[in-house]
Amino acid sequence: MSAKTKIVVLHMKEVVYTVVFLVLALLLGVLLFLMFGPQKAGSASAVGDARYQPGVYASTIAIHENTFDVEVTVDSSRIKAIRLVNLSESTTAMFPLMEPTLDDLASQIYTTQSLDDISYSEENKYTSLILINAISTALKKAEV
Repeated sequence: MSAKTKIVVLHMKEVVYTVVFLVLALLLGVLLFLMFGPQKAGSASAVGDARYQPGVYASTIAIHENTFDVEVTVDSSRIKAIRLVNLSESTTAMFPLMEPTLDDLASQIYTTQSLDDISYSEENKYTSLILINAISTALKKAEV
């Protein structure tokens, strides 16, 4: 049995160039996979974040003999508007804190897009609770 020994002579410069090009090719492959591979988590979660059926939803509030509605406008993922409708002048005169309280609550809801951790003052606590319950009821109708 004769063993033929082969001697291979490599120039160090060629070895370094080959390693650098292999690393660059590997990085290019990873970059292409990240760009054109499976959808990005951000775009997939944007579709997955569809929390509401877009539209306008109302919830009725009845206080004594006065009734009016809280109307909530939503798109697929955000609360866009909250307002009082069918609010008569007599109801406004009897319950003057309704509109300012709703404005305060609505600004907090627009910022957080949630009904959790909403703050309100002690002097209009019950008005705030009534409005939050009505907004919650309207949002439950809007949920997907």
